[in-house]
Amino acid sequence: MSIVNYIKESYNELVNEVTWPSKKELANSAIVVLVASLLIALVVFAMDKVIQTIMQAIYGMLY
Repeated sequence: MSIVNYIKESYNELVNEVTWPSKKELANSAIVVLVASLLIALVVFAMDKVIQTIMQAIYGMLY
């Protein structure tokens, strides 16, 4: 398979066979990703604060 043939087939697949999302679907997906990312960040932040508080209590008992 030549490179030119590969490029032609790739172009044909992208133009004729791939289903591209609409702008509305893309915006909705972006919002879902944003909300999920914020939730994960909040969970990690909360876990960090809890571990920090526990470690400070442990170190406080030692020193």
